[in-house]
Formats: sequence, structure tokens, C-alpha cells
Amino acid sequence: MSERTDRITAEIKAVADSDAAERQRTGRTDVPVGTSGNPSTQILTLANVITFCRLALTIVFLVLFAGDGHDRPLALVCYVVAASTDFLDGQVARRTQTVSWLGKIMDPIMDRVLLFTGVIGLLIVGELPAWVPVFVIGRDVYLALGGMVLQRYRRRPVDVSYVGKAATALLMLGFCDLLLGLPKVGGLGIVESPWLPGLGAEPATLGIFFVYLGVLFSAAAAVIYTKEGADIRRQATRGRGGKR
Repeated sequence: MSERTDRITAEIKAVADSDAAERQRTGRTDVPVGTSGNPSTQILTLANVITFCRLALTIVFLVLFAGDGHDRPLALVCYVVAASTDFLDGQVARRTQTVSWLGKIMDPIMDRVLLFTGVIGLLIVGELPAWVPVFVIGRDVYLALGGMVLQRYRRRPVDVSYVGKAATALLMLGFCDLLLGLPKVGGLGIVESPWLPGLGAEPATLGIFFVYLGVLFSAAAAVIYTKEGADIRRQATRGRGGKR
């Protein structure tokens, strides 16, 4: 049982940060414990508490927001606070030297939970076209499956691109503005379709345009990650062929 636990732990560490895991395994770590290059095994750190509070706030938001509507202001406060802690927990971990393996694993998961909760909440109340959540969630599922396949060829995952970071920022900004419902702007009058609010003549919340930009950046990031993954697979396959 101990060997199995150790193997699972090693695999989780490799997925979270294979470079740091390898340095720890081989004893080549020359930076203090609790830094990004040498995460600790601590669980109850201030940064991790903030991360789990973000999860709790997103759940509370979804329950309140999808309710009868009377608690919408409180729901929005929960979501905004949760979104703001996305930056806070990482800063706290680095500045207090409490970077942990749990934090490295949970932080990106909580980011996606926050994003998915926002789109699901807006979908439930009918303030977001259904294709947006389908695209956002579907893209992440596609990249997650691709990452699992890529593990056969390289332990370290594909590095996050600036395009991907911009996509997440645009989507979060757009979702927050849609949740607030302000400000309303005139439609562009390009195409009349209930699936494309803001592009017709009817006024729409400004946030929908940030969502459209976020979708475009997300699609571009998916193409970039797919290309990088294909290159990694090609190089690994070529390397294996050369050893025969």
C-alpha cells in the first residue's frame, strides 16, 4: 500500500510540476522549501485556506444566483470576492514561502471551477447563449484529454501561453460584467440572432463583447496548445525511433 501511495504521489507531483518533482527526487534542489522550485508537503497554509475559501464562495454563489433572484447582490459579492482571491493566494504563498504541492494542484482546478460556475450560473438564468458554456467547457475537456495523452511522451505539461492567460482574463471580465448586468450598450447591428446578443440591433451588456473576445482567444490558445502537443509527440516518437 505504501509503495502504491508513493507512486500515486509521485505521479501527482509530476503532473503539477515535473521539474520541481525531479529536483526533489534526485536531491538537486538548492532553493528553500516552500518556494516555487521546491514546494512543501504542507496542507494547512494560509494560501491553501484562501484557495478552499474560493471553492466555498463559488458554490455559495451558484446556489444564491440560481435561486429566486432576491439574493443576487449577495451572490455577486461572493463571485467577485472569489475571483479576486485568484491572484491573492498565489501572492501569499510566494511572499510567505509556503508554496505547497497541494496549492500547485488545487489552484488551477479552482480557477476552472470558478470559470465554469460563472458560465453555468449565467446559463441557468438565461443571460448567456448556450454555445458559450459548451465551447468553454468543451475546450477545457479537449485540452485535459490531450494533456493525458501527452503524458505518454513528456511528463511536463505544455507551458501556459500568454494567449491562454489573456483568454481566461477576458472571459472572467466578461462573466463578471454580465453578472452585474451593467453597463448596457447599443447593439452593433451586424446580425440578428438570439445566439449572438450584442451583434444585432438590441442593446446588450458590455460584458458579452469581452466574452466574444475571450472565446476567440480561447480558440487560438487551443490551436497553439494542439500544435505544441503535436510537436512534442513528433519529437518523442522520432527519438524513440532513433534508439531502435
